[in-house]
Amino acid sequence: MKRSLINRKLAKVERALDKAIDAAEIPGVVVLARMPRDGELLEYAWVRGLAVMRPERIPMTRETLFDLASLTKSIATTTAIMLLVDDGVLEIDDPVAKYLPSFAERGKEAVTVRHLLTHSSGLRPWRGFHELLIQKERKTAERMVGTPEGREWIVDRVLRSGLVHAPGEAAVYGDLDFIVLGALLEAVARVPLDVFCQDRIFGPLSMDETRFLALPVDGAEAPSLPEPLRRRIAASENCPWRERIVWGEVHDPNAFAMGGVAGHAGLFSTAGDVMSFAQVFLDVWHGRSDALPGEEVRRFAERQHDPEGSDWAIGWDTPSRTGSSSGRYFSERSVGHLGFTGTSLWIDLEKEAIVVMLTNRTHQVAKRSRFGLRPRIHDLIIEGLTAG
Repeated sequence: MKRSLINRKLAKVERALDKAIDAAEIPGVVVLARMPRDGELLEYAWVRGLAVMRPERIPMTRETLFDLASLTKSIATTTAIMLLVDDGVLEIDDPVAKYLPSFAERGKEAVTVRHLLTHSSGLRPWRGFHELLIQKERKTAERMVGTPEGREWIVDRVLRSGLVHAPGEAAVYGDLDFIVLGALLEAVARVPLDVFCQDRIFGPLSMDETRFLALPVDGAEAPSLPEPLRRRIAASENCPWRERIVWGEVHDPNAFAMGGVAGHAGLFSTAGDVMSFAQVFLDVWHGRSDALPGEEVRRFAERQHDPEGSDWAIGWDTPSRTGSSSGRYFSERSVGHLGFTGTSLWIDLEKEAIVVMLTNRTHQVAKRSRFGLRPRIHDLIIEGLTAG
């Protein structure tokens, strides 16, 4: 009877997803959820809609690869920094300039690695460096966007940029913090970010579908992908400055200009791989696995209150009291993150509930507003899993 009640409650998830597709809020979606209950692991999957609407129609499947956008920050960059801390070659309370001397310019000497990870560094949230790089191309007639030279140019300008507020004074979510963290990791580890993540995270955790889609070093306009792989990727927007539908390349303009590999965006994965990562993170937090350093996982998952009132843990978001993207039911002992392309991961460390929701909301949709679908779906899932 209880399982039947749960199934009836969870049918609301299907109806909400179908309604969102019919309303052109999303073209398609893959949702995976799991939570232990009464000695049983409840697991559910919902697949709806299209991965590609133009230039052809390709159905969404559980094997669809999504541009994770800012989930890159938590799954890749934060985890990589955590591993370097565990290796003993990096301390999160060290000044960033200890590892990247040029970062000390313009009054940034006091900014620490922790400030970057908690979005309290004082760096501006975002800047269209891709636009500046395009302007430079026009002046010099030399290709820069997507090249190693273009990546170096953007990183140098981020490192030498000024602050908009004092370190620790406010927590303002943005990308520049994590562009710096990507550069810092490469300086310390002495290997590219994508190589480090493959060798130390994706490979060891059997995340076989997870990868950055780097542009060729010759500055080609898009990654060279086998056609069967490209057809498994969910498409993104019709980009005005690239003059094509973004399909098989990173959506984020700065990450694209940096060659597809950056600390703030660029990661592609399936819902299954994201769920696998989340389960490992949860198991390590509970001491059931040593696949990641347990002491650091527990430390990074703690809300930092930096500054007071901030909801950020170290590289992860936590539920705010009102208006949280996690919805109403994830406990304070939860971590998660969103991605602009319509992706979401939330892990309730206390209830051991995981919800992975991946959409391609930026592809051919009528609405590009606040996108309130994710917290609604999270609420319906938790209501269903806890029914009876």
